[in-house]
Amino acid sequence: MEIILADNGSTDESLAWVKQHFPDISVVELKENHFFAGGNNRAIGHCEHDYLIFLNNDVKVDPMWLNSLHNCIIKNPKSQLFQPKILSARKPTHFDYAGAAGGFIDRYGYPYCRGRIFDVVEEDRGQYDTDSTIDWASGAAMVIKKTLFQDLNGFDEDFEMHMEEIDLCWRARHNGHTITYCHSAKVYHIGGGSLAQGSYRKIWYNFRNNWYMLIKNLPKHDLFRVLFIRYLLDIIALKRALFTGKFIEAKAILYAHLSLVKEIPNLLDKRSLNAPTHPKTYTDVPSTNAASQRPFLVWEFFFKKNTTFSKIQERQPKS
Repeated sequence: MEIILADNGSTDESLAWVKQHFPDISVVELKENHFFAGGNNRAIGHCEHDYLIFLNNDVKVDPMWLNSLHNCIIKNPKSQLFQPKILSARKPTHFDYAGAAGGFIDRYGYPYCRGRIFDVVEEDRGQYDTDSTIDWASGAAMVIKKTLFQDLNGFDEDFEMHMEEIDLCWRARHNGHTITYCHSAKVYHIGGGSLAQGSYRKIWYNFRNNWYMLIKNLPKHDLFRVLFIRYLLDIIALKRALFTGKFIEAKAILYAHLSLVKEIPNLLDKRSLNAPTHPKTYTDVPSTNAASQRPFLVWEFFFKKNTTFSKIQERQPKS
């Protein structure tokens, strides 16, 4: 095992402190802030081992978490991408917002987790204590084989931060790879250190980057249908924010959409790079075959009042 600290151009005394107290840690000193995606991409050239573990600096780990991850990797030889169970550091009895027990995507591109639907986080009662295939792994604590990360050209730096890991996982699934949740490996995430929940910038990133992800990765036959419906849903979200007095949220949604206009040519160019190399194992989401099996998260949560993953999943048609 090696520990590599990528420093995104910090201006305090943290680097000197690390070098003094943890001299065995390799430090990659970046002269400017390349955000989550760029900072991690630039650290990969310094990694010597077969597997990479991306771990946020506001995560603490269970003492045996690496043993559990290793066992999970051995048991799932067809998978090269993994996520441990992510619990809240502030409330360890509950899942964490960012990843929980593994990520999924609904039919219109809304990310959600086993253990977290929108802002509702479940208590961990062992209800998701099985290793399982998921749609995406959280960048707060994600394991990926180094060769796969390099084959995918790493994180898309246009995302800067937020959803770049979902985009990476979607591209991995484009090429026939599966993503595995490892329930016995536990980490605890504080969250909100870089961007606070409800802040203008966080909302802006969430809406803009979700569209980035959809435009890049949706299959051609679903692209315009899903984007049209998603646009209507975003307009509803904007009006809801205005009517409830959440003017910062409304402004962030509006400017996120406006910022997309100049990016569309670049995003369309990236679509051509995402063509699956293994079309027979293509596991895109949503697709014509899979869309009917995916929940419509807004409907389930706001109208049906189903606020847990288990409740939503049991309502879906069986394949």
